[in-house]
Amino acid sequence: MDAQPGRPPEPPEPTEPTRLTEPATPGSPVKAAPTGARAARKRQAVVRAARDLFLREGFGVGMDAIAAEAGVSKVTVYNHFGSKEALFTAVVAGVLDEPLAEDGGGEGPDLARLVTADGPDTLKAALTEAGRAWGRAVRADTEGRALRTLVATELHRFPELGRAWRAHGPAGHHPAVADALRTLSERGLLDVPDLEVAVLQLYSLLVFPQMVFEQYGAEVGEELSDRLVVDGVEMFLRRYAPEPAP
Repeated sequence: MDAQPGRPPEPPEPTEPTRLTEPATPGSPVKAAPTGARAARKRQAVVRAARDLFLREGFGVGMDAIAAEAGVSKVTVYNHFGSKEALFTAVVAGVLDEPLAEDGGGEGPDLARLVTADGPDTLKAALTEAGRAWGRAVRADTEGRALRTLVATELHRFPELGRAWRAHGPAGHHPAVADALRTLSERGLLDVPDLEVAVLQLYSLLVFPQMVFEQYGAEVGEELSDRLVVDGVEMFLRRYAPEPAP
């Protein structure tokens, strides 16, 4: 806006920091992200606000707008995420794992039955149930489809998104599933030597076909989805079954 006669022009807005969590000077400590229940609520509000704004306006939306939508300061946003790329990655990862989260809105179960399974049969039943609910949630999630389309579109405009996504790694993209597989391996119900490969294989068997087909307008119905889940669970558990005791 032009300055009014007799008034000095307004100073420009400060440039947003690239990563607030990086040390300001070499050798100084890195600032840790806030913790605690209040911080978790703020983080969730920021992710939700960012998700809504990214879908409406794309990755070019400003961090000021995200902070205002979440009802927090811009410093709070940077304290939690450090950069817009990290925030975008958290938004996408949340969409991928949301159907299996404890607060996933009732579309899919949480992972409690899976990680507390007491043997191969209960593990198979729990993973099959989770896979079926997961598939239903993915097929019904129009917002998730829109976000995946946004990612594919924005990668051309903002290559830093691709770099941030690759640096995050599969286990970071899908934290709920990664944590469940890690726990099952620690309990001896699975033998998972490479967690990142196992996460990608589970998604590839149970979820990715439905995401890909739905993204291109082809319908994956309940019956085909169920066959994918039942066979996928069988293949996954056969691959990662622990060696029988001598």
